[in-house]
Amino acid sequence: MHGQGRSQPIMDRMLKRLLHSTSRRATFLRFALVGGTIALIDIAGLYTLHDGVDLNLYLSRVISYGLAMTVGYFLNRHFTFHFYQRLRGILGDLMRFFAVHATGGVLNYALFALVILLGGQAGLNPDKVFWLPLLGIWIGGVAGMCFNFFVSHKLVFHHS
Repeated sequence: MHGQGRSQPIMDRMLKRLLHSTSRRATFLRFALVGGTIALIDIAGLYTLHDGVDLNLYLSRVISYGLAMTVGYFLNRHFTFHFYQRLRGILGDLMRFFAVHATGGVLNYALFALVILLGGQAGLNPDKVFWLPLLGIWIGGVAGMCFNFFVSHKLVFHHS
């Protein structure tokens, strides 16, 4: 019990450093946290649209990704890159974010579709195998997140 009390100030300092640091590592960790959050939004949207509304799997993914990307912009603007000076208004930044992240989105979606395709060739039906679309979102999401971090850091949320 005694050791736990001493570790609390250390945890508080680490959390403050993560939240307020301008270092590239802390910024990437915040970006990854946002990425995890928007992945959950993407997954929830995909399954709601596909299983709940019976929308086509690929169209469901496009819509769920668009929703997740919009939420991601606001989380990144106010949490990940909070320390950058704003040179444009929200609409200008949002349009730039969507334009830049379209490439990451294509990479993300292509890997998602490839996983679904390869799963189908292996005899796994994405309508019957619950985890196959999740695997596609995860693989596409990790690749897209790494690409989008670099692009966001350089072209969307940059120092003046």
